[in-house]
Amino acid sequence: MAGSGKAHLRNGDDILLQVEDLHMEFPAGGGRTVFAVSGISFDIARGETLGLVGESGCGKSTTGKAVLQLPPPTRGAVKLDGEDLTSLDPKSMRKKRTGIQMIFQDPISSLNPRRAVGEVVAEPLAVWGPKDQDQQWSKVAEMLDAVGIDPDVARYKYPHEFSGGQCQRISIARALVMEPELIICDEPVSALDVSVQAQILNLLEDLKVKYGLTLVFIAHDLAVVKNISDRVAVMYLGKMCELSGSDELYENPAHPYTALLLDSLPVPDPTVDLHTEVAVEGELPSPLAPPSGCRFRTRCDRVQDLCAQQEPQMRRINDAHYVACHFPLVDADEVEVAIA
Repeated sequence: MAGSGKAHLRNGDDILLQVEDLHMEFPAGGGRTVFAVSGISFDIARGETLGLVGESGCGKSTTGKAVLQLPPPTRGAVKLDGEDLTSLDPKSMRKKRTGIQMIFQDPISSLNPRRAVGEVVAEPLAVWGPKDQDQQWSKVAEMLDAVGIDPDVARYKYPHEFSGGQCQRISIARALVMEPELIICDEPVSALDVSVQAQILNLLEDLKVKYGLTLVFIAHDLAVVKNISDRVAVMYLGKMCELSGSDELYENPAHPYTALLLDSLPVPDPTVDLHTEVAVEGELPSPLAPPSGCRFRTRCDRVQDLCAQQEPQMRRINDAHYVACHFPLVDADEVEVAIA
């Protein structure tokens, strides 16, 4: 797993975002480099939700921020409506960023504690217009109402006066106020109670339909991702290992790492036998010195010599199911090698 290639990229006028060969590297001192994201590619059609999953440290959030050019990627292309964002100057990118918004993981720390909620949600409008304060408030009230927050109650209150779930709703309202095409949701429910998670997920689904949104949903909880995503991409140590439609991925995982993640999901049934045999050997490699070839090989029970010598490329399993693995969990005859 953990491979490269562009065999899974689609063409067509309905593709809103296309990321090609994205790399994010950070200096770590002593001449060392952190290889946070290494050559991943994906696309998202208008009105689609792409789930981006993987364990902590795999590069999910870094990928989301790289799309926003915060900071710009080390190399690679990020195309929004066919325009490469990496080629824009800072002023042009700042304006373009109004069409791409982000919902952060911690709803409370992402809101300015010194400003009332009305000001927090209205801040983008104060920069980009309309300048008339009555028009601004009308827009803010509409967005707060859309996410289930009473505008008149919230206008002069501060973030600390709201619960975590309410703060996340306010964060969503702030993301919506500029009427973006694309919203990147960076683990928006991981800090919330289970009951509140369901409310926020249902809210996002309703808003997606109402405002015609396209979503990137980043999470480490595969159960959450399944309920909201049209397609799911699995990452490991800065690489992409599998991409498929949501139902297909959960029913027929083709990569050993994906299967491991799915087998690790708890089943809410006390009568179900525990999967005590589910285990992974070895320690998670460091992004300072990732393994050669397949990055998952140091923990994989299907590893062979080829895995250390050659990086696997994305190849097709069926219509829209792709995997980067030399020895996937399917018969070799079933794998259609796709030319990137």
